[in-house]
Amino acid sequence: MIRRVLAALTVLVAFGTVLAGCAVAGAGPGRPQVVVTTNILGDVVSRLAGEEAEVTTLMKPNADPHSFEISAQQAARLAAADLLISNGLGLEEGLQQHLDRAAEAGARMFVAGDRIDTLPYAEGDARGTPDPHFWTDPARMRDVVDALEPALSGIDGVDRAAIRANADAYREELAALDAEMTTAFAAIPPEKRALVTNHHVFGYLADRFGFRVIGAVIPGGTTLAAPSAADLRDLVAAIEAAGVHTLFAESSQPDRLVRVLAEEAELRVDVVELYTESLTAPGGGADSYLTMMRANTARIAQGLGA
Repeated sequence: MIRRVLAALTVLVAFGTVLAGCAVAGAGPGRPQVVVTTNILGDVVSRLAGEEAEVTTLMKPNADPHSFEISAQQAARLAAADLLISNGLGLEEGLQQHLDRAAEAGARMFVAGDRIDTLPYAEGDARGTPDPHFWTDPARMRDVVDALEPALSGIDGVDRAAIRANADAYREELAALDAEMTTAFAAIPPEKRALVTNHHVFGYLADRFGFRVIGAVIPGGTTLAAPSAADLRDLVAAIEAAGVHTLFAESSQPDRLVRVLAEEAELRVDVVELYTESLTAPGGGADSYLTMMRANTARIAQGLGA
């Protein structure tokens, strides 16, 4: 049975790669140019920059940050940006060579993962290495905002007072989000705060709000990995031991990965989709970082029986 699950999951993982191009937030000639890798960070940077800079986000909506790629022309423009912003911590696997080249060419870089208190992966092939999914904790996203404010203010030609005002306003919104998440998760009984998803993405949320990460279908820190038969046996055993009744599937990866596990292993569970690694297009349910986090909070709370 485990071999059937492994074969099905391996095929699905192979077809899960998403290639992404370039989306632009803002317009207007002559303004400073800021390039951002992921669309989650792109949304936050756009809120802080406001009208002071033109923000280009490389990752399209609904893409996978581990595997999205860019064209040669887009790559050539990275070093010319007034500020190049990336998540870091190994997240942008398909883009890393271009980021390295831009850095070697002297591009001004801001790596968000270097500005936070990181957590290591607790299990899987990536055990002990830094987890790049820090945005699942709004407090750490505030740390990123605190570091982004002076980085954006240091660009020639921007109004520093405008950047400061935008950052202050966004910090208030992050504080409101944090309070909402705290209240929603407090209603979940401690014994039900158990998370299983496609791959390990909830370490920071679990650490902040008192959840247990039971496991992931893909045990490593990247969606490009594939589970072994032993990984699946261990996960099934952990799910049954913990009495988990809800599995969470990420919007950037087909929820079939989790459904195959549930069906082939004969687990009686619900599968709930979360927006964890990518924003959606406008109107898609998670078109900003704040709406994404609120949608996920509501779905986790409902899925775990709050």
